[in-house]
Amino acid sequence: MFFKQIKHRGDNFSYIIADESSGEAVVVDPSFNADAITPLIQNRGFTVKYIVNTHHHRDHSAGNTAIKSGTGAKIVAHKVAKVDQDVEVDDGDALRVGGIIIDVIHTPGHCPDSICLLVDGKLLTGDTLFVGECGRTDLPGGSSKALYNSLFQKLMTLDDDIEVYPGHDYGLRPHSTIGEESRTNYTLKKRTLSEFIQFMKEP
Repeated sequence: MFFKQIKHRGDNFSYIIADESSGEAVVVDPSFNADAITPLIQNRGFTVKYIVNTHHHRDHSAGNTAIKSGTGAKIVAHKVAKVDQDVEVDDGDALRVGGIIIDVIHTPGHCPDSICLLVDGKLLTGDTLFVGECGRTDLPGGSSKALYNSLFQKLMTLDDDIEVYPGHDYGLRPHSTIGEESRTNYTLKKRTLSEFIQFMKEP
């Protein structure tokens, strides 16, 4: 499996996942990185099947049109996402790219349409979980209660060795693991739901 984390402009991460046998690929959160993504795809000879947005915020979906116009790929997002999507997904769905299976985990909280993608031991977390941080919930549609459930009932139940690849370069490292975040991420300290909601209100 080909896997590439890209940061070209700003602090947003984009990702390319490809089955090198078939040449099929998926671009996750094109963001403002299309100028770096396009030549890499062309040089590798990949056929982009899907463009996946982990959520609708413009800093993640800004490159959708540029990548789609150059590849004809279908835009994939959660069924309630406010983007011009071709394929709707929900919790438990899966995308196939060549021989690669990408599992969709619905993780609302940062916004209602937030999803994470699990593929070959790698978890693309969008703005749900960062290295050393978690997503904010004070934007329209945000919910600290929903984020609590997404973090502790979904992501933190995954195996410790699952690698974490976030949507922004906010941490000391560009990627981490579930186990490392569980041990060191102060936002994942053991709290009750009410304590977490109060914690998220603090500056």
